[in-house]
Amino acid sequence: MKHSVLQAIGLILLFVVATFGQTPATKNKLELKIDNYLSQSENNGYSGSVLVAKKGKVIFSKGYGWADKKLKIKNTPSTVFNIGSVTKQFTAAAILKLMEDGKLDVSDKIEKFFPQSPIDKKNITVHQLLVQTSGISPSTGGFRYDPAKKEAFLKEFFTSELMYAPGTKHTYANANYIMLAAIIEKVSQMDYESFLRINFWEPLQMNHTGYKGIGFNSERIAHGYYYHYTTGQWKDWGITQQYLPVNNDHWYSIGKGDIYSTVEDLYTWHLALEKNTVLSAQSKKMMEYPYVSENESNSSFYGYGWAIFNSQNNSKIVAHNGSNGIYFADFLRFVEDDMVIIALSSSILNPQSENVAWEIASMAADKDYDPDPIPKNSYELVFDFIRTNAPNKLSELPGFIEKRTGAPIKEKALLNRIGFKQVSEDLDINWGIALLKLNTELFPEDGNLWDTLGEGYFLINDTVNSLKSYKKALELKPESNCYWCDNATKRIEQLNKK
Repeated sequence: MKHSVLQAIGLILLFVVATFGQTPATKNKLELKIDNYLSQSENNGYSGSVLVAKKGKVIFSKGYGWADKKLKIKNTPSTVFNIGSVTKQFTAAAILKLMEDGKLDVSDKIEKFFPQSPIDKKNITVHQLLVQTSGISPSTGGFRYDPAKKEAFLKEFFTSELMYAPGTKHTYANANYIMLAAIIEKVSQMDYESFLRINFWEPLQMNHTGYKGIGFNSERIAHGYYYHYTTGQWKDWGITQQYLPVNNDHWYSIGKGDIYSTVEDLYTWHLALEKNTVLSAQSKKMMEYPYVSENESNSSFYGYGWAIFNSQNNSKIVAHNGSNGIYFADFLRFVEDDMVIIALSSSILNPQSENVAWEIASMAADKDYDPDPIPKNSYELVFDFIRTNAPNKLSELPGFIEKRTGAPIKEKALLNRIGFKQVSEDLDINWGIALLKLNTELFPEDGNLWDTLGEGYFLINDTVNSLKSYKKALELKPESNCYWCDNATKRIEQLNKK
């Protein structure tokens, strides 16, 4: 999935307006503030590792939460995480390395590597793949952990319909970087992981960075965790390698995500880029150039595997984030200030848990800035409330959520999912109906929520309220694409026959 690069940019950059110069006393205070922020967040379920460095010196490096809850292994700066789309910078670096070796050029067209390219795609260039202006749709390619041979992916890429003519517009699509991985393998005559390992990771002694192969104790890998809203429990997702095919049928994953690393290894990579150790100065300049705007406001641009933009004081920031839906990674490089912040985590609690690196940047830039701790997962908070209150306290739930998250309930699926599971699986019918009813009060113009409430009443044989809810759902149907209307219509017919 595409985790929008630098989602919080508009909000967070308001804080990044000062230089990062720190006196020793200020630096120590900054370390304490970061640790206090993350320790309090850890109490609410945050689990990850963070590294902050300034002018080539690490000023903060620490892990929080569990790498493996069952084995009681804590996260440390050496813990291994899935880095999601932060992977893309390694794919881009591999292309630039092949260019330095004279084996390709970014102006090359994919027809050069794949003569079977159809007429609408044969002129797509390597550059367009790198900056994601190929016109390929984000929907091209399947679920990242479903098996897919390289030939199957290439066929899907070549037979898909382009969204627009190549080179005319930027659209973030993972298939661009999967195709780049195929080009890397074609040109180098090596598999993707081996090329990266031989050219980058081994020379830099990044011994805990890789793709599928693991040459170390797997207990160093952080397990991913997610909140299971059916049971109201945190579940162990396991590690990425359990989901990737053991053979080479991984062509919905490769190139665009699922590389694993540590904050320490990524910092080593940052230093290598800064010192032109693995790529030339010219290649690094190409990698970090703002080629195309990512949005209409021109606040963010895309380079080669990095997003590039300016802070409010016009200093350059090179960054990228990534996620597979379980893990989250953020890699921020403040170029003129020579500061880097790397945050890797193994569970996504809420939007705040994806802003850790930016909150730290704000603390570094503004000594008076003191962020609130990351709150608990919203689903967990709902379960906390219903486990300690009776349904007659329902009206207090929105305030309870807002007080703890800092925002009112905005996600329509939150109460819908929990409420319907409580009813459909006969867990707590009274709370289930109460949650579904509250959701229609919070979002009264959403016909889908009324349809779900009707379904809840239908399951407990409350004909009167079920009919009312279904009729309300149909009253709110949109002009097109009413995905709940067939169900509501069918149920009304069934109920009228009783």
